[in-house]
Amino acid sequence: MNTSSGERAFAGPIPQLYERYLVPMIFDGYARDITRRVAALAPSSVLEIAAGTGAVTRHLAAQLPAGTSIVSTDLSQPMLEHAMSLGTSRPVTWRQADAMKLPFADGAFDAVVCQFGAMFFPDKAGAFSEAYRVLRPGGTFLFNVWDRIEDNEFADCVTQAMATLFPADPPRFMVKVPHGYYDQTQIRGALAAGGFTGAITFDTIAMQSLGESPRSVAVAYCQGTPMRAELEARDAGILEKATDVAASAIEDRFGPAGITGKIQAHVVVATR
Repeated sequence: MNTSSGERAFAGPIPQLYERYLVPMIFDGYARDITRRVAALAPSSVLEIAAGTGAVTRHLAAQLPAGTSIVSTDLSQPMLEHAMSLGTSRPVTWRQADAMKLPFADGAFDAVVCQFGAMFFPDKAGAFSEAYRVLRPGGTFLFNVWDRIEDNEFADCVTQAMATLFPADPPRFMVKVPHGYYDQTQIRGALAAGGFTGAITFDTIAMQSLGESPRSVAVAYCQGTPMRAELEARDAGILEKATDVAASAIEDRFGPAGITGKIQAHVVVATR
C-alpha cells in the first residue's frame, strides 16, 4: 500500500465505522497498554504517528502530565478530523503528516509512539529512520503490530468467510497488511536499517476482544476497514451480502451474542 492509496483507504464512512466498532473491539486494550509504557518513560514531548481516530491520543492526554506536549498525526485527513471531533481531555497538537517524511526537526521528541500503523508503511526502514531522526539521543520508539491472522480470531474468521464469496480471487487485505508484518527478525532488521542499533525488545500480548454481536463484528471488518474497497472492487453491490456472510460465519463459530475472540500483537520498544 503506497502513500496515496493508504490515505484514500481510510476515507468516506470508514473513520466513523472504525471508531464505532473497531476501537472498542480490538484497539482500546492495546492503546491502554502502550500508553502505560509511554507514561513510564516520563517524557516531556511525545509524537504519535498513524494516530487514526485518536484511540491512543485520548489515553495519552488523560495519563501524561499537563506539561508533557503531545503531537498527534495521521496521513489520512478524514481520520484525523474525526479524531479531532472526538476531542481529548486536554489540548494536544493535531497535524496531518506522512510517517515517511515527518515535518519535524531532528531530535524534537523524547518518545515516538505508533499503534498498529507500521504495517501500512510502504518502506518500513524509511519510516523507522524518520522516527529515529526526530527522537532525541536516548529517546524511545514504541509501536505495536498485529501477530499472524491465525492468532486473531475474528479477522481470520471474516477473511475465511470472504473467500467463500470470491474463491477464485479472495480478498487478502487483512492477511497481507494488518496481519502481514509480524516476523520479529524482519522487524528487527528494518529497525536496524532505520538506525535503531541499540536495545530492541518485543513483548507478545494476547487479549480477548468482545463483539456486541456477530453483525457488529462483520460490519467492523467488511465496512470499517480497507477490505471494504477490496470487496467493492470485485462487486460494487456486494457489501451488504458480504457483511451478512461474515456475520453468519462469526455466529457459527462464536455464538449469537456477547462474543469473544482471541487477539494477539507484538509490542516493540527501540531506544535511539
